[in-house]
Amino acid sequence: MVKPREVTDAEFEGEVLKAEVPVLVDFWAPWCGPCRMVAPIVEELADEYGGKVKFVKLNTDDNFNTAASYGIRSIPTLIVFKGGQPVGQIIGFRPKGDLKRVIDQALSA
Repeated sequence: MVKPREVTDAEFEGEVLKAEVPVLVDFWAPWCGPCRMVAPIVEELADEYGGKVKFVKLNTDDNFNTAASYGIRSIPTLIVFKGGQPVGQIIGFRPKGDLKRVIDQALSA
């Protein structure tokens, strides 16, 4: 099982915005129950899309600046970035199929 890499405010530009492939960012916090529910789904997707999509997690408690700059008000929020731009977003716990749809749309865009 591929674990999404934890990124910080300082690493966000290099790891996400300048990435060669689309990146799914899981904005989360340790105290968030729905975040813990979505985490295993994100790990499954990281396995399925290995190499085609990069998966990272950003702890919104520790990395407030990045979360604020993307208007994250509810967690979990998952945003797909492509070419440094957000191209898909899901807020709250959603089934795996919904996440796959957003990722697939980003890949085909």
